[in-house]
Amino acid sequence: MAEMYKIRTKNKNVFLRVAKGHFATMHIHTNYYIDVTTQKTRLSEAKAVAEQLVHDYRSNTIIDTILCLDGTEVIGTCMASELTKDNYMNMNAHQTIYVVSPEFIGGGQMMFRDNMTPMLANKHVLILAASVTTGKSVLAAIDAINYYGGNVVGVSAIFATVKECDGHAVHSIFDPNDLGDYESYKPHHCPKCKNGEKIEALVNSYGISML
Repeated sequence: MAEMYKIRTKNKNVFLRVAKGHFATMHIHTNYYIDVTTQKTRLSEAKAVAEQLVHDYRSNTIIDTILCLDGTEVIGTCMASELTKDNYMNMNAHQTIYVVSPEFIGGGQMMFRDNMTPMLANKHVLILAASVTTGKSVLAAIDAINYYGGNVVGVSAIFATVKECDGHAVHSIFDPNDLGDYESYKPHHCPKCKNGEKIEALVNSYGISML
């Protein structure tokens, strides 16, 4: 695999670590592997990412619950902390925010146990993901929130290739413009495969596995 490098911002703790190559996810083939492992696990980076993401919500959006996908619970907790600080206009009447993660059943469907459903029912829910490319995971989250009686108020991600999902705005720190030549294809339409270029690795929200 090609060497990893960073796309940096003015904040040293906000960056995108990427490598170019031929990678396969469950739904697409892409020419970039985007590694957000440390943003999800290192507190200093999670805080910096959270500070960026809350700008879109801090003064005009009620958020009762943050639904974390892709292992983003640390970032979600930091976002909740930021949104409940005294110097933010907190529109949540209870001055607190739930941070939850879904349980998955067959076919990628999300569910929540009875003890968790009160954190979604009649709540304003923000969906947080590491990345949004095809949007399938976010659509599953939207369906789950609607099923349990919640109200989706937005979608946030570190990296996203789309600006909206099922009518909900997707806010991200990075997008394909930051990469310049980012490409993704459905597996049967991948030009690298048609040219005989082997897949270098399988990637998902947990990370990368070289082939």
